[in-house]
Amino acid sequence: MMAAAPSSSDGLIARLPKVRGTYEAMADLGKLTWFRVGGPAEVLYAPADVSDLQAFITALPKDVPFTVVGLGSNMLVRDGGVPGVVIRLGRAFAMIESEGTIVRCGASAADAAVATAARDAGIAGLEFLTGIPGTIGGALRMNGGAYGTEIKDVFVAATGINRAGKIVRLDAEQMGFAYRHSDIGDDWIFVGAELNGALGDKDAITARIRAIRAEREDSQPTQARTGGSTFANPPGHKAWQLVDAAGFRGQTLGGAQVSPKHTNFLINTGTATATELETLGEEVRAKVKAQAGIDLHWEIRRIGLPLGHPNALVQA
Repeated sequence: MMAAAPSSSDGLIARLPKVRGTYEAMADLGKLTWFRVGGPAEVLYAPADVSDLQAFITALPKDVPFTVVGLGSNMLVRDGGVPGVVIRLGRAFAMIESEGTIVRCGASAADAAVATAARDAGIAGLEFLTGIPGTIGGALRMNGGAYGTEIKDVFVAATGINRAGKIVRLDAEQMGFAYRHSDIGDDWIFVGAELNGALGDKDAITARIRAIRAEREDSQPTQARTGGSTFANPPGHKAWQLVDAAGFRGQTLGGAQVSPKHTNFLINTGTATATELETLGEEVRAKVKAQAGIDLHWEIRRIGLPLGHPNALVQA
């Protein structure tokens, strides 16, 4: 049985800047994630638009931490919750428009929606986004990729707000892309991106998108409560093969399970806690390290505090 700790949310909200968006105290983050687990946000902030977000960041007390979340598709919220402010960008950040072969999109635009919009504009090369279950902001943060293409391959520029509240246009060199990585710190908030494709045939683009969707449905547990790929592929290896060789296919811990369909996916079978999911993932990492001598690195973003931490918002 978990109980909420004495709440400081009202006191925190009193310290936050006046905004045109909304604040919500002790907001349930679990319902916003694909895993459907995890503790609350001390305060959840939904900005009205870019200028509202910029004003918020500029005036935010420096001792107040913030965390940005998107669709919650590749994220695990720990059971103790997330102190500080969790920022969730909404529809005002989801625009998609195109000109020539350039697609401009907001950070909260779904990756699959950008692929579809590009198709409708006759722009090829962005079909891979159909295979990434998240938003453009998340794809920028981790150089998201699928089916042989990464964000860096189609990247023109990103727009972000730094901790000082300044809006900055970032080029590829500043982004510092590497495999499932960018150099931009967590104190930056992406608000948009420009991606470049190539003029293409709509029917051919549609066929490619359908093929990617079909392959995902066939090989991944897309109907399960999951967080996408759990571990990044180590150099020269496939993470799923290492997990499979370690004997974890279908293995469970409480309500958490390593997918029997694709072993690089963790699943909430219905009753899992974030602690069970993370612990199972760590057991996988330890066994792979002991057996193969290879370190698996989490691709799923884990945020917040575990139960038992003195600053947790929820206690056992």
